[in-house]
Parts: sequence; structure tokens; C-alpha cells
Amino acid sequence: MGRMVMRCTTLLAALWLAAPAQAQDAPLQVLATVGMIGDLAQGVAGDCAAVSTLIGPGVDPHSFSATPRDVQVIADAELIVYVDRALEERLADVLERFDGRVPTLGLVQATFGADALLEDPEAPGRMDPHLWMDVDRWSRIVPVLADAIADARPACADTLAANADALVADLAALHDWVGQAIASIPEERRVLVTAHDAFYYFADAYGIEASEAIEGISTASEASIGDIRQVADFVIARQVPAVFVESTISPRTIEALQAEVASRGHDLAIGGTLFSDAMGDAGTPEGSYIGMIRANAVTITRALGGQVPDWPEALEGWAAEWDLPR
Repeated sequence: MGRMVMRCTTLLAALWLAAPAQAQDAPLQVLATVGMIGDLAQGVAGDCAAVSTLIGPGVDPHSFSATPRDVQVIADAELIVYVDRALEERLADVLERFDGRVPTLGLVQATFGADALLEDPEAPGRMDPHLWMDVDRWSRIVPVLADAIADARPACADTLAANADALVADLAALHDWVGQAIASIPEERRVLVTAHDAFYYFADAYGIEASEAIEGISTASEASIGDIRQVADFVIARQVPAVFVESTISPRTIEALQAEVASRGHDLAIGGTLFSDAMGDAGTPEGSYIGMIRANAVTITRALGGQVPDWPEALEGWAAEWDLPR
């Protein structure tokens, strides 16, 4: 894995060798495909980079297709960072066309070994790309982002390293807090039913006993009546009290599941909306990675009968920025 990261950073450094010296003083123009990368990249970069995000709130990255305007945004970037073809399915071909002209970093390949990845249970051998649902796993991208930016802005290396250390510490506190929240849910209720399979890493990291979804890891194909009935069987067998819609997916399938279950005499609540493949709106707490994870943990914990723990002292500064209770 170390050799893989070294090869990636060596390539990025080589692509930047010809950059004019005066450009080294300007913030690096970084383009992240999704907010879960972009927010952390900006937190690491500080004034050393200006980070923008291509795929915005409420947009499904699995089905996102680049417009001509998006292609121009990609061409104007000085560094592009994405998750993996398994997530940005339709965008991947566009990114590959620019690889070699614009330094491009795929975070799964550059950061994670096979032992850190979960497979799609419906397609053995295919990787589940939703790693940000496990805060501890996702925090591993932070030093990789710092190194990639430092390759282009060497004068910022010390600042980037310090910012990365501070951010990793914040994420460690968030990870522990989410674990406490989920542990408060009665064990028999730690069952997570969602619109699509974006929560396997969350379940693996935080002790969710089972995670079921109507659609698979990819949202490329729509759910069938058979899919809905199969999940309804699971909900009734496990006496699941609540299921969840997602911000990037139409609520129709979850509403159909609720109706199917009700027709069989089981009362099923919709526990709230979760952020799965995109963060919330800019200018809201949920429009940040920490806020996205916090909102999901609060929604799941309350809907399944747990008790939300006190917010960690290490993140009081973050909460104060958003005027949130601490």
C-alpha cells in the first residue's frame, strides 16, 4: 500500500513540475467529486487551496453525468480527487480522459488496501465504495489529501500536516461518539433498513446487527415489486420499528415498503431522512462531513429507541460554529 501511495504522489509531482513558479503562491484549485471529499480537503488545505465540489447536495453520484459545463470545470482544475469508479459510475470515463493532463487522484486506490474494503454482497468481487460511513476508515484519506496538495504547494507542507493531524483527531472524537450513540439502541432494534445499500460500513463500524435495503449498492437499476416484498418479509420477521429514506433517492420505494408492510398488519414508521451519497445543503451543519455523520447518528438513534449522548468536548468548537447545543 505504501508503494501504491508513493507511485500516486510521484505521478502528481511529475505533472506539476512544469507549473510556473508564480503559480505556486496562488491557492491550488482542487475539484472534489463529492462533498465528503471536498469538505475534508478544504479543512486540510486552509488557505493553500480553494476546493470546489462537482456533485452537489441531493444528487446521486452513481447516476451523475457530466454536462459540457462540468467538463470545463474539470479541465480548469489543478487537482481532481474522486472516490472510485464504483461510486462515480458515469463520471469515471470523463475523469479518465483528463488523467495525465490534470492530476487526478482516486482515493480508494491511493488509500485503502483490500482488507479495509467491503464487497457488494450481490456482486462478489465488486467493492462497496461508501467508506465515509465509517468515520475511522474515512479519516485515512486526510493525510493522503494533505500529501497531494503539498506536492503542488511545497511551501504549505508543514501547515497541511498540522491541519491534517488536527482533523484526524476531530474525526476520532466523532467516531467514538457515533459508537456510543448506536450502542444505546436496544440490541434487538439495531437493524437498519434504507432505500439503498449505502450503510454496510456504518453497520460494520458501529455495531448495527443487520443492514437491509431495497436497492443494491449501485442505484443504476430501480427496485422491483419483488425487492420490496423481500424487504417487507425481513421487516416483519424482525419487527423493525422504523425505516429511513435518503436525501439522494426518491422516497417512493420506502413509501411502497411502508404500504406493503401495513397491508400485512405491521405498523412501520419512517424514521427520517439520512444523508448517504451526498451531504446536506451548503451553509447548514449537515453540509459538512461532521454534520452529515452527526445528523445520521441522531436520526437513527432516536428512531430506533436509543439515547443521543452528549456531544464530545473535542468537537465543541465545531458545534459553536453552527450554534448547536453542546
